[in-house]
Amino acid sequence: MQSESSSPPSPEPATDAPASADCAAQLKERFPALFEGPVKPLKLRIQVDIQQRAPNVFTRQALSAFFRRYTGSTGYLIAMTKSPHRFDLDGNPSGEVSEEHRQAAAEELARRRAQHRAKAEQAEEGRRKRAALLRDFESTTLTPANFCALKGITPQALDALLAAARREAQERAQAMPRHDGPRRHAAPPGRRPPGRPPRP
Repeated sequence: MQSESSSPPSPEPATDAPASADCAAQLKERFPALFEGPVKPLKLRIQVDIQQRAPNVFTRQALSAFFRRYTGSTGYLIAMTKSPHRFDLDGNPSGEVSEEHRQAAAEELARRRAQHRAKAEQAEEGRRKRAALLRDFESTTLTPANFCALKGITPQALDALLAAARREAQERAQAMPRHDGPRRHAAPPGRRPPGRPPRP
């Protein structure tokens, strides 16, 4: 979200300013109402308020780098689509989330979901192909060299693909529910299990 990460002019950088990686901890400590708990949409130009409330603590570069990651996170985008308000450093509502920004967040979330599905489908297709290759290799009468020529792959690639296929087959087997044999059913009331003598 470009508007949140826009950087206002800042005072002279402090020599002991935290690096970008430390901004999250510093901001959470100084402004817990905003940065602790569920992610909230930020007031526009929030960096101006931070520099006024904590002068010479954060560099402009460190804040900009932090907010690029923060406002680009999936959690923040979800918050932008759900919350009607933005929030200031004290956790109070400060302006509304515009329809333009809400729609931009929704579109980015949809793009990420589609990308995730495409990657998952691609990975599953790769697993299916490796499993089929392993089945073919285990049933072939060809030499490994001829098998590689038939499949159009190098021996080195074949070894790596077969190793991956065997590992994935083992993982699937381990993930399947285990059955410890047929369950024993209790005898109906009034009847004793077969083989057990009656009580004296």
